[in-house]
Amino acid sequence: MNPRTFRRAALSLGIAATTLAAAVATPAYARPDHSAPAPATVAASPVFTVMDGVARQVADAFADRSTMGRLTTSAANGPVDLLAANVSGRLAGDLRSANQRLLAAKGLPAGTGSLLRLRLAHPDMRAALARGEAPLVAATPTDDSATSVTAYDRSGGTVVLDAAQVPQRPVLLVDVDTERALSAGLRVMREELGARGIRQAAPVPPASRASGDGVTAAAGYWATKVDAVRLADDKEPWIKGGAEIYNIVAGFGLDGKVKVDLVQMPYLDNDGTTYYPNQLLVHFSSYKYNLADVVMMEDDGDTNYSALVKAIAGALLVIVDGGAYTPLVNAILDAIPTSWYTDDPDFVDAWYTLSTASSGRKYGAAGNGWMDVTGYWVQEL
Repeated sequence: MNPRTFRRAALSLGIAATTLAAAVATPAYARPDHSAPAPATVAASPVFTVMDGVARQVADAFADRSTMGRLTTSAANGPVDLLAANVSGRLAGDLRSANQRLLAAKGLPAGTGSLLRLRLAHPDMRAALARGEAPLVAATPTDDSATSVTAYDRSGGTVVLDAAQVPQRPVLLVDVDTERALSAGLRVMREELGARGIRQAAPVPPASRASGDGVTAAAGYWATKVDAVRLADDKEPWIKGGAEIYNIVAGFGLDGKVKVDLVQMPYLDNDGTTYYPNQLLVHFSSYKYNLADVVMMEDDGDTNYSALVKAIAGALLVIVDGGAYTPLVNAILDAIPTSWYTDDPDFVDAWYTLSTASSGRKYGAAGNGWMDVTGYWVQEL
């Protein structure tokens, strides 16, 4: 999944009405006035610091040819769970300690399990590994603007690689298992939101009711269904791995308080590719208004879920229903830490004021993607 470069470019321009020519033909959502925070210099993320240390430790362990052989053979066939890998001694203990620091950096419970994985940077490197060439080891950078990557060799040396050019020498990357991290992270977010009084907009069909002629009408509710979705195309560096997409869907509940659903899109693996999920995104049964906002996010490794949910909850709790729908996208974006825009922006795009009448192609406010949507009647059995 590679929507990072186009997000950085869009945010540097600001999410302004003047950049939304594509949205003119899709008036089902409001034109945004939110702009990204000003650029700032940020230190390496805690997640990257952990992974960089692990990359150095793994490279050092490759001084033992048997350890190098086992790990490189496994990584050539797919990502390797480093805590489950066949290593022993000091490295095994170092990996367990690093994984606990990684969980803390991502705001996840200590019992989440292993997030550390090792993967081959590019499929074309398999041949060199098969010839027995010793690989370099590097951490996947969390800084989207990085132009170089520091890798380590088994003798303790460092090699600086071009982030835009696939190297001739094989490279193994220390990465985060974002699929497991997202699953655990969304549980953390749901629990924290619930504890703070922000409930999910769970689908609750209204009771069946009798019509004027005595016929009982079928119960159900309206939802917004995603028929197709596509993120913009970009030329992502070889160093970047996959990411996990999820949506923060927000609206006002029947009690006038903000409600939030967290909706994953696990199939959305690649930019420049159209997917046809037929997925229900917004459930209107428990909303006061026929409107909801969607903020699309990604975890490409460095998201701290505990910090994110606390920031979002703090922003949404102060919003009061004034008798007319208030778009919630800006409040969510304003709550996201500034460093996420300048180092590793986990924001993908946003859709304002989707309704049961929304249909057709809806471009995101940042111009990074579109969704084809239709209203869908969910009928009670």
